[in-house]
Amino acid sequence: MKILLVEDEPKVAAFLHQGLSEQHHHVDLAADGLLGLRLARQGGYDLLILDTLLPGLSGLEVCRQVRAQNTGVPILMLTALGETDDKIRGLDAGADDYLVKPFAFQELLARIRALTRRRHDAPPAGSVLQLADLTLDPASKMVHRAGQPIQLTAREFALLEYLLRNQNRVVSRVDILEQVWDTSFDTGSNVIDVYINFLRKKLDKDFTPKLIHTLVGMGYVMKEE
Repeated sequence: MKILLVEDEPKVAAFLHQGLSEQHHHVDLAADGLLGLRLARQGGYDLLILDTLLPGLSGLEVCRQVRAQNTGVPILMLTALGETDDKIRGLDAGADDYLVKPFAFQELLARIRALTRRRHDAPPAGSVLQLADLTLDPASKMVHRAGQPIQLTAREFALLEYLLRNQNRVVSRVDILEQVWDTSFDTGSNVIDVYINFLRKKLDKDFTPKLIHTLVGMGYVMKEE
């Protein structure tokens, strides 16, 4: 893969650059947010890895601006801030996942595999998923509601695809963590709820009928209201 790594700590950057290169990835390195944003806007990357605290332009702002231009590229945030509110700010900026420093390199590789797996295992063209007036095309990565295009991040798309493939069936938080995140995750965090709310704002807020439903103590289900 072609990866853009935006990290200002020289030792961390060198360690990650060497480790990812040894995994046969091509890695471009930027030491500040302004250069990272300029490189990201040139496109062609399969994954962006952004540190949160960067000189010039914060990782969150880089993420926001990249996401405004390209909703498809997976973005993994690296942060020394482990509080839930800090993580949610990163996700709200458009990141697909986050990793708190310090972390094991094998965990980083697991997160990368989870974020990029579906890009290499795309379903055959024509297998469009539909519920009411909502459609999702796994091949083109396009989502529409009532004929209007809906812009989703890579993680939001993966979550919606999983819910649609299991429409009319209740899926638990553990199901979602295993099938969508596919990595060890803090099951006590509210990341699933955050992403469900992201989807609701984009898919249900301005449309009827409501399609995403919560069953308290059980999980979530996509169905016509």
